[in-house]
Amino acid sequence: MIEGRIHRVSGPIVRAKGLGSAGLFDVVEVGENKIIGEIIRIEGDDAVIQVYEDDTGLKVGSVARSTGRPLSVLLGPGLIGTIYDGIQRPLDALYNQDGPFLKPGSRGEALDVNKKWEFVPDPVLADQLRQKKEIIAASGMVLGTVKESESITCKIMVPPDAAGSPLIELSPQGEYTCLQSIAKTAAGKDIPMAQWWPVRFPRPVAKKLAPDTPLLTGLRVIDVFFPLSKGGTAAIPGGFGTGKTMTQHAIAKWCDADVIVYIGCGERGNEMTDVLTEFPHLIDPRSGRSLMERTILIANTSNMPVAAREVSIYTGVTLAEFYRDMGYHVAIMADSTSRWAEALRELSGRMEEMPAEEGFPAYLPTRLAEFYERAGRVQTFTNQEGSVSIIGAVSPPGGDFSEPVTQHTKRFIRCFWALDRDLANARHYPAISWIDSYSEYAEEVQPWWERVNPLWATLRRSALDLLKKEQRLSEIVRLIGPDALPDDQRLILITADLIKNGFLQQNSFDEIDMYCVPDKQIQILSLILEFHERAMAIIKMGAPLMTITALPVRERLARLKSEIKNEDKEAFIVFERELRDSLETLERKYKTKEAVL
Repeated sequence: MIEGRIHRVSGPIVRAKGLGSAGLFDVVEVGENKIIGEIIRIEGDDAVIQVYEDDTGLKVGSVARSTGRPLSVLLGPGLIGTIYDGIQRPLDALYNQDGPFLKPGSRGEALDVNKKWEFVPDPVLADQLRQKKEIIAASGMVLGTVKESESITCKIMVPPDAAGSPLIELSPQGEYTCLQSIAKTAAGKDIPMAQWWPVRFPRPVAKKLAPDTPLLTGLRVIDVFFPLSKGGTAAIPGGFGTGKTMTQHAIAKWCDADVIVYIGCGERGNEMTDVLTEFPHLIDPRSGRSLMERTILIANTSNMPVAAREVSIYTGVTLAEFYRDMGYHVAIMADSTSRWAEALRELSGRMEEMPAEEGFPAYLPTRLAEFYERAGRVQTFTNQEGSVSIIGAVSPPGGDFSEPVTQHTKRFIRCFWALDRDLANARHYPAISWIDSYSEYAEEVQPWWERVNPLWATLRRSALDLLKKEQRLSEIVRLIGPDALPDDQRLILITADLIKNGFLQQNSFDEIDMYCVPDKQIQILSLILEFHERAMAIIKMGAPLMTITALPVRERLARLKSEIKNEDKEAFIVFERELRDSLETLERKYKTKEAVL
């Protein structure tokens, strides 16, 4: 253990002499309370230390000891359902130990080291070892399983540092603590159920796969208009009150990911409190049990030490990669990366670095890239498919998307869900703008969607074109009023209104409309666009718009989303027949008039 002496303290940045031989990113225990820090720069014999706890009262001359290992998290059974801070301290345990306020130097075991888990060895592997066959331990090899929750089975895998040597021992089925050895290699390496992993280093995979499978969220504006693939990256930028957190909550509840990692980095205490109190009561629609049985929460509020925000996203993505390597699909909700970037700005200022635009450090884009590039759909070493999808909320001041964090984020993500204040004020949920948003995954997930409905790409393109035409026409309407437009252009306004209210808008409190399956999404949009095409043809025959707007089926189109249940395909067939009968009646009527004329 290398020891140095502090000679300067500047907020969360501490400088110490005598640590020049320590390693970059080594963990350091600082001062009498042994608060946790990390070496982020070495200048000769000087080390610049970033501390992750409150360092009030820290004095010049205090001891700083390097532990000789990088900042790491403990990965094993017991992570699911736990609430951590940015450096993987369990907040429940710290509350019971110290009360409602974190104390400098407080420690808590990341995993309950006394709890015993039922370990079930892999039957094939156990049988081969009984037959004295030589089994070379490979990175990611599954040794057995532990039932972590009703929703998640934790696979006990060979860590990379134990690979390459023959397995000589595998424990029988029984109860073990997470630090007990359950396997042993010929090199003398004991393999416990839990393993340490440095947070700043991505976990290895066999190979990356194409992001051609959508992450289904049940939100129509996302799934159909701006889809996100499994292993993809998305940003949700929006001003205060536009619904970033609520949208992330809905995605966390309804998306078809197996594990959710929710990172609250620098959010207000009341918003994080809502997450901590609401998530345990949310019911997982797939299992009917608590959503916390497949969720990990990382809570860093704005009044916690600012440096802990910076590391919290690395902690979260490392936990996500652990479950990805088991063959699970993991979704990360980072709320909000703007607060994380503000932490970088403060730390950079304390180190007296030359600032870039708006005071942010020049390496902000690099750090954003390091985070988002850890997403991906992969093939694990055991030939399973897993993924990490990252959805980061961005909080631009005043809703200004031209500020640095939003602009740099756009460079590294491929799905942009821009929240619109006007939509949010109009109580349109989700308030995702169909004009400013985009998705670069649309072409890649198109083959998947076309297996649901071959017309998916055509319907999506037609609907977006109609909404863009409506935007241009609405500017004219504001000047001269809708009555001055010809009927075919007024029909565009009516159809766009149907798309906005009958398709894009959802009611998160309605049992039917809160979640929409892919089949129903396409059926609703298909019916709206069929209504538009046939109504346009009838208008060209000479029918006044009033005859079309008076049809009862037009009003029902806007209510289908909450009238017909996801599984009720027969009801769609009945309505489709009713819609076509109504329009065919008008077509026959005006064809007859044309023939007479």
